[in-house]
Amino acid sequence: MTRNRLAEETSPYLLQHKANPVHWQAWGPEALAKARREDKPILLSVGYAACHWCHVMAHESFENDEIAQLMNSLFVNIKVDREERPDLDAIYQAALSLLGQQGGWPLTMFLTPLAEPFWGGTYFPPEDRWGRPGFRQVLTTIAETYRQDPARVEKNVSTLKAALADLAKPRAGSPVAPEVLERIAERLLQEVDPRNGGIGGAPKFPQAPIFELLWRAGTRTGDKRFHEAVYLTLHRMCQGGIYDHLGGGFARYATDAAWLVPHFEKMLYDNAALLELLTLAWQETREPLYEQRIRETVAWLLREMRAAPAPEGPAPLPARSTPTARARKAASMSGAPKRSKKPWARTRPCSYPTMTCGPRAIGKATRSSTAASVRSWPMPRRKRDSRAAAPSSSPCARSACVPAGTTRCWPTGTG
Repeated sequence: MTRNRLAEETSPYLLQHKANPVHWQAWGPEALAKARREDKPILLSVGYAACHWCHVMAHESFENDEIAQLMNSLFVNIKVDREERPDLDAIYQAALSLLGQQGGWPLTMFLTPLAEPFWGGTYFPPEDRWGRPGFRQVLTTIAETYRQDPARVEKNVSTLKAALADLAKPRAGSPVAPEVLERIAERLLQEVDPRNGGIGGAPKFPQAPIFELLWRAGTRTGDKRFHEAVYLTLHRMCQGGIYDHLGGGFARYATDAAWLVPHFEKMLYDNAALLELLTLAWQETREPLYEQRIRETVAWLLREMRAAPAPEGPAPLPARSTPTARARKAASMSGAPKRSKKPWARTRPCSYPTMTCGPRAIGKATRSSTAASVRSWPMPRRKRDSRAAAPSSSPCARSACVPAGTTRCWPTGTG
């Protein structure tokens, strides 16, 4: 098995890596048996076809002969498509979260030969950059620690296993009191951009569930500030570049703070949540702009995002064969530049140019006790980079919009 085996797979994402000099294996009994037989740690890389930063890391590291040789000599390398194995992705994303890091893609995890996680991250640059260790250093340091300090590896393994087992225990939830919801809404309201709507700066994500929470808080309390925040955000998004004015539907996020330049990827789950939010606002206001965007978005969903029925019946095709999967892959590989474009001209005045919000509160980051117990890892000293600082967040994090002041590692994930 000393070769890249991904050409034998059917996943579009795995097939994208079939020519890498890395000796990638798909997840399965053969790859796991190889790790046990050779007593090598496993390097697990999880991504998906439309993930931008997955492609960046592949180009920078997995197509690099020197880095590939290092990976092949020190690890058994396993590549997983999260759209084929969401179960594996969920397990190792949870482990990364317990390590005190925000999850995302590409997910880069280091496992024992028994597939037990002991350290991980998301995107790593090939060299020290943005205050993060280079991938070469990560590989050599992890391999050395695995060989020379097995007690530390075992400590992390046992701690993570216990924490994952505890998370898996069923627990009865307690009701959330209305006053708690109001405090949450009040705190989130302070994070809303009073000029452009949305939360935070670039990159800016729609965060529809947060704005639905604000909407319902305004409905319960009669406080107009909550509804104003939703109106402002919806107007800016509906009139901005994050909305596809030709085909309908909203992009996953904008690369700027004013919703002008989209990330060219439209997701079903984002648009479903935005449709619900737009409908709530339209029911209250009968705003023609909301109705137009609802109709256009639904038309796009029905036209382009439905799977064709199987020949023998109504069952959908496998995920890798659906038009949705092909569209995601095409969007990812199109190479469409994220350059600024002329803003769309307004056809009618915006009714909500500003909003009245209090000063932006700064939250403090907290770390779990589990993270504190496993993060004492001998990673290379981070060098200060004299070049321009990188953005404070990655566009592909699982929870992309965090209250201001929350600590992150950049990039936190990809997409």
